[in-house]
Amino acid sequence: MRALLGVELPGYRTVDTDTWLNDHGDVLSLHFFDLPPDLPPDLPAALDDGPALRHGLTHYTARAGGGLIEASVKRLGELPALRQILKLPLPGQPSGQAFIGSFTVPRAACSTVVKIQAAERGMTGMREAVVLAKLGPESYFRPHPYAPEVQGGLPFHAADHAQWDAGFPDHPLTRVRRTLGALAEVVTVDPGFTALPPFAGPGGARG
Repeated sequence: MRALLGVELPGYRTVDTDTWLNDHGDVLSLHFFDLPPDLPPDLPAALDDGPALRHGLTHYTARAGGGLIEASVKRLGELPALRQILKLPLPGQPSGQAFIGSFTVPRAACSTVVKIQAAERGMTGMREAVVLAKLGPESYFRPHPYAPEVQGGLPFHAADHAQWDAGFPDHPLTRVRRTLGALAEVVTVDPGFTALPPFAGPGGARG
């Protein structure tokens, strides 16, 4: 089922079914899951329970070795969607990170996800080093705002904040945010998908 329409963006070329690539090597992809999205780590809470949703996602991402940067509920087309950005270590590399941004649009018995992945290449850590030098360690490293007690994974820090994107326009995190913004402007939801029963949270009633 093609639930989302208008996913193709300028600067991205088709490389496979529902997969696009740009000149940076960023991968944009569309996925449909014909399963209820009601078990962690997919959606640990209903979309209208923001604190529980963000708390659960933060812990899951840390257990997977990464770090949750942002999670919020936004409109994608006519439906509410989970918008999140996370970071993961580059597999098999001594340094560097990959950044993943996504919109997850759940219904009671299925979900669709549009995802953008961008990885650091060449010299890594420049954004972090510059921001650390500006702020100092005490202001740079912070408890995670969604789950201050979280342990493990990649640390939450000030350099991932959107306020630094303008100074690093080609950084993969900046590119991920920019692509998510573009998707929010152009994506529409197929009326058949919109008409499906809504997601009510883990174990919630379906209506």
